Amino acid sequence: MKKLLLIAATLFATSSTFAQNVEKEPVRKIEVTGTSEVEVDPDEFYIGITLREFFKDEKNQKDKVSIDVLEKQLIESVKAAGIAKEDLTIGGVNGFQTYSPKKKPAQFLESKQYILKLSKLYNLDVILSKVDSRGVNNTYMNRVEYSKKEQIKKEVKIKALLDAKEKAKYLVEALGGKLGDVLIIQEIEEGYAAPVMYRSQMMMAKTEAAGADVAPSDLEYQKIKISYKMQVAFRIQ
Repeated sequence: MKKLLLIAATLFATSSTFAQNVEKEPVRKIEVTGTSEVEVDPDEFYIGITLREFFKDEKNQKDKVSIDVLEKQLIESVKAAGIAKEDLTIGGVNGFQTYSPKKKPAQFLESKQYILKLSKLYNLDVILSKVDSRGVNNTYMNRVEYSKKEQIKKEVKIKALLDAKEKAKYLVEALGGKLGDVLIIQEIEEGYAAPVMYRSQMMMAKTEAAGADVAPSDLEYQKIKISYKMQVAFRIQ
């Protein structure tokens, strides 16, 4: 019985030592980084518009044009341009006080921020020309997007992986080896740059010129750049 136990212990120790030696044997592998990049034209433009109440008689602070009137003008203009109602949203509401030089009680004026989503920029000036220019405090480019960016991201990632595989293949084969299975895939960098460089010749129609033809905006913008880097480890056979 003692001999059997001794033999079993010896076999266990031997198998454990063998397993440790196998585990310690280094895996022959190669790690490479694949890259891919694509540029697309933005097709969603988010324009910030701020409307502000004002007095027709600024000197005497009389005949106030309310934010409701200005908002109605904007909504009707957006509707006339064929833009969906849900593409115009409220971004915020603010207010401020004005003081008359004749020391009348201060009056409260309201301002309201909107975000207008456009698929094209050329009709921006036309839309704003139908809103009383004295009530338009400012406009700005809030952001631009590409509607199919998630699909593009997937495609760019796949291309980055294939680029990594191609690199690893010719490097290993150059040394007489053969590329094996994938060991690790790691996404190490994402790039989604949407810089907008634009210049605008905004033609804001004055009240007396309401209804006059307005030239389209003169706008220029850069493409959206989507890039990925994928780090991949392959076994060397």
